[in-house]
Order: sequence, then structure tokens, then C-alpha cells
Amino acid sequence: MEWWQAVLIAIVEGLTEFLPISSTGHMVLVAAAMGIHEDAWVKLFEIAIQLGAILSVVVLYRKRFLTSNPVPFYRNLFLAFLPAAVFGLLFKSLIDEFLESTFIIGCTLFLGGIVLIYVDKWFIKTSDQPAKSVSPAKAVVIGCFQVLAMVPGVSRSAATIIGGLSQGFGRKQAAEFSFFLAVPTMFGATAKSTWDLWSEHPELFDAGNLGLLLMGNAVAFVVAALAIRGFIQYLTKHGFYWFGWYRIALGALVIYFSMG
Repeated sequence: MEWWQAVLIAIVEGLTEFLPISSTGHMVLVAAAMGIHEDAWVKLFEIAIQLGAILSVVVLYRKRFLTSNPVPFYRNLFLAFLPAAVFGLLFKSLIDEFLESTFIIGCTLFLGGIVLIYVDKWFIKTSDQPAKSVSPAKAVVIGCFQVLAMVPGVSRSAATIIGGLSQGFGRKQAAEFSFFLAVPTMFGATAKSTWDLWSEHPELFDAGNLGLLLMGNAVAFVVAALAIRGFIQYLTKHGFYWFGWYRIALGALVIYFSMG
């Protein structure tokens, strides 16, 4: 992987991590278009730089993470994180197989787009309660929605935001809890994938690759920090409708070319 390819993938990650359009799906498609997706290091890179993007959440929402009453906040994050953690450990090999298929990504992008077109109509009546008031039971439900995002193209952001809406949150509150939940989720995914690759191919962890990984995380951090505020403002005012049509259009193109 060249440095410009690393930068391009990191920019895509930063822009899409918190949008309901699947950051993993977009990175896989970009890497596939450049002919480098089969490389083991690139696969780790696509996962690991998500950590840089979600660290922007910790910085932007540092007051929430350093709250004076941390027990409910971190308890709920742990409960919401748990379903995906268990599912990931049990079915990692199957998930990795799905990551290989651009056709599956195209299908999930397309079907997810149809869902997003109607989400705003399904959840018209939502409260304006703050994300910190999530109950343990609601946290578990949102965590179960996150499990759906383990299929590439579904979008972790879309699944967890919809999960929040299903529990009565407004768009902003659902999005913020989705951001918070990304922190333990992506940290765990990065740690597990890094350990697995280290165990099988320690020679890949040379100075050049580690430099690319550091640069990718830095780029993803900056781009994601800039994207978060804009997404919150757009989602609050306009909802999911145009994200849905974007997913449908992109999904249709991916399906077409993957079958050609």
C-alpha cells in the first residue's frame, strides 16, 4: 500500500464513519477499486484507522466521557457493546468472508437505503431526552441493533441510530449515543484484528507499515472531527431521506459491476 492510498482510505473513513452509509463498505470498495483489498495489511488498516476516527468523539465530547457521575454512562456503554462483542468473537470467520464480497456490500447498501428512506416516517414521535439518560435495558436493545452492522454495508452508525430512535430518542441524542458506543466497539475490533494479524504475520508490522497506520489514524481523526458536527446539524434538520437514496444508487452500481 502506497502512502497516497493510505491517505485516501483514511479520508473515506473519516467522512463516512459517523454517516449512515457504511464506512467499512466504502473503504472496501475504494481498496477494491485500487486493487489492494486482498492484502492482509490493508484489511487491518481498514479496521485500525477507525480507531483514529472514533478518538475524535472522545475529544469533541470529552466532558461527557469525564462526567462527574461516570458509572451510569460507562455501564450503559458496556451493556450496549456486549452483544456485538459476543457475536464478533463467535462469528469472526464468517464476518471476514462477508468482507471479501463486494456483491454482499452492494446488496446491504441497497436494502439499507430503502430502510433509511422510511425511517423518518417510522419514528416521527421521538422525545428530546439526553443520551446520558439511556437505561440499561435500552442500552442492550441498541447494542443488539449494532450486531446487524457486523454485515459489511449495513452501517454501524445507521443501525445504532435507528436503535436509539426505536427507544424514543430524538435524532441528535440517538446519533450522539451511537458516537459514544463507537469508542469501545472500534477499540475492541482494532485490538482483536491487530492481535490476530500479529499472530499470523508478525513480519507485516515493520516501520513502513506502522508509519502508514499512524498517518492513517491521524488523517481519519482530523476528517472525522470535522465531519461530526456537520452530520449532527444535517441529521437534526433533514433526517435520513437523502442518505437512503445515496445508498440505493451506490448499491445498485456495486451490484451491477460485481456481477459483470
